Amino acid sequence: MRLATWNVNSVRARLPRLLEWLDEGRPDIVCLQETKCAAAQFPADEVGELGYQTAAHGDGRWNGVAILSAVGLEHVTLGFPGEPSYEGEAAEPTLLDEPGLRKPEARAVGANCGGLRVWSLYAPNGRTPESAHYVYKLEWFAALRTALAAELGGEPALAACGDFNVAPTDDDVWDPAVFVGSTHVTPPERQALADLRALGLQDVVPVPMKGPHPYTYWDYRAGMFHADKGMRIDLVYATDAVAGRVRKAYVDREARKGKGPSDHAPVVVDLS
Repeated sequence: MRLATWNVNSVRARLPRLLEWLDEGRPDIVCLQETKCAAAQFPADEVGELGYQTAAHGDGRWNGVAILSAVGLEHVTLGFPGEPSYEGEAAEPTLLDEPGLRKPEARAVGANCGGLRVWSLYAPNGRTPESAHYVYKLEWFAALRTALAAELGGEPALAACGDFNVAPTDDDVWDPAVFVGSTHVTPPERQALADLRALGLQDVVPVPMKGPHPYTYWDYRAGMFHADKGMRIDLVYATDAVAGRVRKAYVDREARKGKGPSDHAPVVVDLS
């Protein structure tokens, strides 16, 4: 079984590349993030022609997540219990302006696929450590931990995949000095990841396809990708029942190349 996760940075803009990648790699389950479209606008028919069922959760031109499965799709969950909404200043335009009327952003979708419980997750960015969005990010992770803890008793084969917007260690950024004072590397964010792993989830670290580090994200600025100045923020956290089946895990750098790519590369995990 092949499981993959990919922040596509707009599924409509990246659709030809996505369809080609699906046709060539034939993953069984794909978690997508930052789809940037409402659920009704997701290209379910196009991916359906390649044999995939779709569970999409989106509310407009921001955020958005989806699961594509060629091995069945059951018990779909949009969001998770206790998921906070962003109540700070400068909320995304898709959110209502009246406090108390805002709903959680479309950042999580879960489903049972081929014997696995899979979550596609797109964690908040955090913006700056001083912003309300950073507090929201930490609250989101705390609620996610509670939700996953509740599921693990009945779902021993579970994988939480996606863009976590946190680099687990200094080895997961190209130059730690550049990120001092920034989000994605602060101790509270990394502790949030450690709290998830403490539930019994393993970090399935992929093999890098260039250099010593398996980065998954590179800024669009000129030269960042080719110089491998990236970050590992797209993660697969899996229970022992899933991690023990891993035969190979790698970053598909080829998907980051060419004309009009996402700024993320897929992480691909082959399971026995």
